Amino acid sequence: MAQGEDGATQKSQRTRQRILDAAAQVLSRKGYAGMRLTDVAEVAGLQAPAIYYYYASRDDLVEEVMWAGAHRVREHVEAVVGDMSDATALERILAAVDAHLRYELQISDYTTASIRNAGQVPEHLRVRPAAEEAAYSRIWRDLFHTAQDAGELRADLDINIFRLLLLGSMNWAVEWWNPRTRSLDELVRSTQDMVRFGAGA
Repeated sequence: MAQGEDGATQKSQRTRQRILDAAAQVLSRKGYAGMRLTDVAEVAGLQAPAIYYYYASRDDLVEEVMWAGAHRVREHVEAVVGDMSDATALERILAAVDAHLRYELQISDYTTASIRNAGQVPEHLRVRPAAEEAAYSRIWRDLFHTAQDAGELRADLDINIFRLLLLGSMNWAVEWWNPRTRSLDELVRSTQDMVRFGAGA
C-alpha cells in the first residue's frame, strides 16, 4: 500500500472512532429516543451527512456503541480480577464490584450508554450486545461459584438470584447516582458491603 493510502486509511479510522465516541457520549446522556445524528456530528466536529460514509444508519451506530459498551466493561473487569491470582475469591468479587461501578459511572460513556439504553433500543439492536452481556454474566457466575465452593459465601445463598440482584442494582446506579451528593467511593463501599454482609459466610 502506498504511504498516502496508508495515511488516508488511518485518518478514516480516526474519524470513524471520533464518530463512535461522540455517539456514545450523546447516547449516554440523551438516550435512544433523544439521540440525533446532528448532535453526534456536532460533538464529533463533522457535518451530519458525513456520518453516513462510516455508518449506514443511525441504528448501525447505536448498535456499535451498545456492543462496545458491553464488550469493554467485560474486558475491564476480566483484566482486574485476572491480575488478582493471590487474592481470595471474595476479594475478587469485591474488586469486580469496584471495577464495574467505576467503569460504568466514571470511565466509559460506552458502558453508560449500553446500560442506560438496554431497554429502549429495538430488539434487533440487542442481539449482538446481549451476547456480550451473557458472557459478562458468566464471569460473575464463576466468581460467585468459586467463592461459595471456597466457603467464603453462605452455603444457602442462591447465587443466581443474588448475582442478578447485584448486577441490576449496580447498573441502575447510572440513573440515580449524583457525584454532588454521594461520592463514587461511598457508592463502591456500600455495594461491597452488600456483598460482604449480605452474601458472605
